[in-house]
Amino acid sequence: MAEKINPMLKTGLELGPVVLFFAAYLWLKDRIFTIGGTEYEGFILVTAGFIPVMLISTLLLWKLTGHLSKMQIVTLVLVVVFGGLSVWLNDDRFFKMKPTLIYVLFGAALGIGLLRGESYLQSVMDAALPLKDEGWMVLTRRLCAFFFALAVLNEIIWRTQTTEIWVYFKTFGLTAAIFLFFMTQGGVFKRYSIAEDGDEGEA
Repeated sequence: MAEKINPMLKTGLELGPVVLFFAAYLWLKDRIFTIGGTEYEGFILVTAGFIPVMLISTLLLWKLTGHLSKMQIVTLVLVVVFGGLSVWLNDDRFFKMKPTLIYVLFGAALGIGLLRGESYLQSVMDAALPLKDEGWMVLTRRLCAFFFALAVLNEIIWRTQTTEIWVYFKTFGLTAAIFLFFMTQGGVFKRYSIAEDGDEGEA
């Protein structure tokens, strides 16, 4: 069972690596570094630094809470694998693909659950959002489609825009999109809340 920690500390450990990545990128984005006879852009060096920061942050979360969600584990693995490939091959494309793969995996996982008539979202968030089963299915369908949309959007951005625009998109755009998604699901939360006796049906 996960232990409770200070919410500010938890938020700092979860968002801190991303904030540090963004700040480091702004500092080093226009610089070229020669290491072992090979030239590396600032983005690659920042990516190399992001990997251990993400590892340390995630391990601290695990130590303090005694628990890591599947989403956190998958994200960490993809950061290490695709960030490592970008550094090793000196190719920023691998790291830019990472959000696409994360959202495709999460969307696919939710989709498999839906095909089986289940809400995998409910199994990980039930304690935080007490909804009726119908509400979980509605929310899961919407989030599944949303994840696939984010995957497509990330592909469009990194393939057609500059690295700087992609960094801004990854740091602020994706975060804002997820926040807005849940903000717009108020109708589902109200209609299917277990605490309320409202009519059932899709919002």
